[in-house]
Amino acid sequence: MATTQRITLTVNGETVTREVEPRQLLVYFLRDTLGLTGTHVGCDTTQCGACTVHLNGQAVKSCTILAVQADGQTVTTIEGLGSETHLHPVQEGFRLKHGLQCGYCTPGMIMSAAALLASNPHPTEEEIRRAIDGNLCRCTGYIKIVEAIAWAAEHPEPVPVEVQS
Repeated sequence: MATTQRITLTVNGETVTREVEPRQLLVYFLRDTLGLTGTHVGCDTTQCGACTVHLNGQAVKSCTILAVQADGQTVTTIEGLGSETHLHPVQEGFRLKHGLQCGYCTPGMIMSAAALLASNPHPTEEEIRRAIDGNLCRCTGYIKIVEAIAWAAEHPEPVPVEVQS
């Protein structure tokens, strides 16, 4: 008989209360319970960074945190980073500078980059590379990703979404 624990946290600006098993990882809570599938599961061993989210503004790998540890905390996922009308500068940088190929690592990369720019708005290339060194990309070679983050640092304002008619 599984026991559950009630947790309440703020996810992408909304207060959420759910019953969870104490062993449930935050990544699975976000994906399976809340349906926020932008947070990817890549390795379950904290190696790839595809599951990176913000916990109280800090980039963390959600496969290493239990959902119960996030009780009372604030979580931002890739779905909560921009809005329907404005892209976060890092999202726009990835679009403009072609910072993705298959896209699997992209949400985690963007979340790591956004946390970097929140704490260091003018990073050097070395600081950018250090900030994403916990995020594995098997496609790009990182050059375009670094260029995308550098672009975002130079253009810190949200970017209006162009609606195709």
